[in-house]
Amino acid sequence: MSGSVLYEEQESVAIIAINRPDRLNTLTQEVIQNVAASIDRATQAENVAAIVLRGEGRNISAGYDLDDFLDNGDVVDSEIWDPVRDYQSMSANVRSFMKIWECPKPVIAEISGWAIGGATDLLLCADLLFMANDAQIGYAPSRIYGTPTTMLWVYRIGLEHAKQFLLTGRPIDAETALRIGLVSQVCDPQKLSSTALDEARRFANIPANQLALNKLLINQAFENMGLRTSQMLGTFFDGIARHTPEAQRWAAGITDGSLRDVVRERDRPWGDYGEGGS
Repeated sequence: MSGSVLYEEQESVAIIAINRPDRLNTLTQEVIQNVAASIDRATQAENVAAIVLRGEGRNISAGYDLDDFLDNGDVVDSEIWDPVRDYQSMSANVRSFMKIWECPKPVIAEISGWAIGGATDLLLCADLLFMANDAQIGYAPSRIYGTPTTMLWVYRIGLEHAKQFLLTGRPIDAETALRIGLVSQVCDPQKLSSTALDEARRFANIPANQLALNKLLINQAFENMGLRTSQMLGTFFDGIARHTPEAQRWAAGITDGSLRDVVRERDRPWGDYGEGGS
């Protein structure tokens, strides 16, 4: 397994950690593929009852690594954009993220520091979210350059709150996340990992087939509400949103080496994320 994603088993729990703290644990194709491979590995391990997903360092993940993303085919030129190729590429990411949803074993995700953009497409596939009390989670690309691809927001927090946070892109603090039902527990940052691990260990006391059946039954209810169709549209719309004239001008600033500046410009009216607010 690549050093960008760490895998270990502690008794009945598999721990999967994104290991790019120097890059805020941003997602590359390598990271996405190795998280998926780690989920497969934990699924196949008979001694593993549950999985914990976390990030090394202070942040779970600041979303896609835009430098890597733009270098791998998201060309800043709307005239040569191939929507089918784009959809196939992003659908591959969605399939990797959804391995967490489809895994028969409970997956607990630790939300530490910042969980932004594409990271939420990954993390919201988990069964339970445990959040540090100083953490923030949000879909900043709602403002420009993206739509959620796994589109689990509306299924997890309902219509009103999904619109509140997706139309604005505002980050959600831990207190709000708990109030609206986005997360299961809020913890002291120093106790987040131990709390998640303790809960994951308790699943060893329930038969694996019982856990699998209950998870499948719960998930199937949301599948019947049209989750997969929402994901198809979210993935298509994500490509469209990244190739509007406004989005292409915005992305051009990144390719010119001005990532901090374009992010700050995006967030200035809202006073958050790159603007340094909360």
